[in-house]
Amino acid sequence: MIRINLLPVKAARKKEIVKGQLAILGVALLIALLACGGLYAMVSSKVSDEKELISKKEAEIASLKKKIGEVAEFKKRQQELREKLEILDKLSDGKTGPVRLLDELSLSIPEKMWIISYSESNGSIVMSGISLTEETVAQFMRKLESSDYYQNVELRVVEQTRNKENVLHKFEISCRAQMPAKQSPAK
Repeated sequence: MIRINLLPVKAARKKEIVKGQLAILGVALLIALLACGGLYAMVSSKVSDEKELISKKEAEIASLKKKIGEVAEFKKRQQELREKLEILDKLSDGKTGPVRLLDELSLSIPEKMWIISYSESNGSIVMSGISLTEETVAQFMRKLESSDYYQNVELRVVEQTRNKENVLHKFEISCRAQMPAKQSPAK
């Protein structure tokens, strides 16, 4: 006898196999999606960490640029202050220089000699005076030459003139003013 199975067993089995394969495919796709999602999250996290690090470094660079600007401004102000101090030193030297020149001149003038005129222009000095003897003029010139404030002392003219009582010697001397190097104050 022939038996006919009316139950669709093969079709049911085929459906079960297809369902199993679809389930495996779905699980594989789910695993692949989870792996891609995890990989994406990991890479995205690294990118955000790097962006955060870059923004921190840029903020640090901006802070350092600001500090560099402040240092440059400080150096500029320091240089301006140095220039002002140099000007003040020059003014102070210029203030006391003529006084020291005239003081040194007064210390160098011997007895029986008088200075009639004294003029200074750009460091060149011309002075004229009267003396009772030529030796007094020579002594005066030696004292000026030994001074730290006068150099290149030269006698231009010596003339003898007579007044009622004496023979007088008119003279004219030229020289250069020289400021000695600053001496450190004594402690």
